[in-house]
Amino acid sequence: MGNGLKRLTLQDALRLYNTLDLHTLGLMATGMRNFHNNANTVTYAVDRNINYTNICVCRCRFCAFSRDEDSRDAYVLSKDTLVEKIRATKEKGGTHVLLQGGLNPKLPFSYHIETVRLIREWGLHVHGYSPSEIIFFARTYEMSVDEILAQLKAAGLGSIPGGGAEILRDSIRRHLSPKKAKTKEYLLVMEKAHRLGIKTTATMMFGHVETVIQRLVHLKLIRDLQDKTGGFTAFILWPYQPWQNDLPYRKTQAVEYLRMLAISRLYLDNIPHIQASWVTQGKDVAQLALYFGADDMGSTMMEENVVSAAGTKFMLDEASIRDLIYSSGFVPKKRDVLYNILEN
Repeated sequence: MGNGLKRLTLQDALRLYNTLDLHTLGLMATGMRNFHNNANTVTYAVDRNINYTNICVCRCRFCAFSRDEDSRDAYVLSKDTLVEKIRATKEKGGTHVLLQGGLNPKLPFSYHIETVRLIREWGLHVHGYSPSEIIFFARTYEMSVDEILAQLKAAGLGSIPGGGAEILRDSIRRHLSPKKAKTKEYLLVMEKAHRLGIKTTATMMFGHVETVIQRLVHLKLIRDLQDKTGGFTAFILWPYQPWQNDLPYRKTQAVEYLRMLAISRLYLDNIPHIQASWVTQGKDVAQLALYFGADDMGSTMMEENVVSAAGTKFMLDEASIRDLIYSSGFVPKKRDVLYNILEN
């Protein structure tokens, strides 16, 4: 590979996960991090999450955000509200919007096209619509995935978030979210997006009903697709948040998060960036993550609704993220959604 580390097999990764001490694992992951990135810097972005609706027919067992259409607090964002959120993002120096929402069958496809165009009119990059949403659109609007992606790209969609991956194994997906995209469908959307020149991120939500080997197979599917397309910019790992929902499992401890993060960095040798999840882990563990393979502190997320609905609420503005990076021993560098550095 050119960095002194051979490509890990699933058996290698499992052995390291089960047997290697945490300190050594962190040092190995740091070596891979520094092979891909500047050892002295940590990047971050300024953006806003816009969840255009919380009405969702999927109703995943782990989700505390979604609502039925007749719920008292169900909503669909109006154009005026969208403009207010977009304007505030611009005023704070935001570079992009993370646009996602519930699987709402009452919204016409034109709503999504107009929303993307509106955000682009304000000069913001649109990082939007997870694979599950794309698959849902194709079914609801009786269009192919290619047609959905092509029309969203023509409207201004710039990249796609990896949300909704959970664990890429259908038996687990049927248990957690039976109405969401299957494993092959998730990967199909990602591959088709990459072929169209649309970059994406990859994610994994762990710490619920899956086994360690199932996590590693998830990583293998991501790595295999990256070998084919090279379209993933980053990988984001976060533990399931066992609060205020219908899937009560124990909270993942920081040591387990850091161990899984380090293994992800080592195994995903073809993905350049790994994010630290301060949103789910808090700032102290996020700082430690920078020594376990992470090279990026994620984004400010001026608005975050999904994780916070599950009961986890950590908020950081740009100054706080920069201070967090400085105090961890690194130089902060603001980036855009595609990891282009925006400062000298």
